[in-house]
Amino acid sequence: MNRAPIASLRPIICGGLIAGTLDIGAASLINWVSPVLILHYIASGLLGTKAFTAGAAATYLGLILQWAMSILISAIYFRVTSRWPALRMRWQLGGLSAGIVIFLVMNFVVMPLSAAPLTYWQIIEHFRPLKYAANLLAMFVFGLIVAYCAYRLSGETASARAIEEEASRANPAP
Repeated sequence: MNRAPIASLRPIICGGLIAGTLDIGAASLINWVSPVLILHYIASGLLGTKAFTAGAAATYLGLILQWAMSILISAIYFRVTSRWPALRMRWQLGGLSAGIVIFLVMNFVVMPLSAAPLTYWQIIEHFRPLKYAANLLAMFVFGLIVAYCAYRLSGETASARAIEEEASRANPAP
């Protein structure tokens, strides 16, 4: 029985849940609002403005959506780095690169295409460099968490280190 798909669930789910949960807190701090309001805003991606009057149901929906998106992002990162093991070994670079991609996709694809109450033009109109920098920093942290979990929990770390050490012995630096 092939255990690779089961073994890959641990880093994907851990990375997604940890990064997604911390992202709710980061969004709350950046915007100076309650995490419950952040979860309602996430739910508004499906429900529109109704999410803000739907109470606990919208809060739970927002949490489920946040975790689902975060696990999906983690799975995409895991899949990409399974094809580029050097990037997984250099998880800091991979995480920062992922953070940039996540920031761009979430702000310029997902949010404008969602039912959330802000339109693309309103996002541009309300652009604040400091707020965007804080959001980018939060996405760097998100990417680093996902990358670290993929690196550390994949079970490939020890074998990848051995391959890297063997390569460095075969080609010593001048």
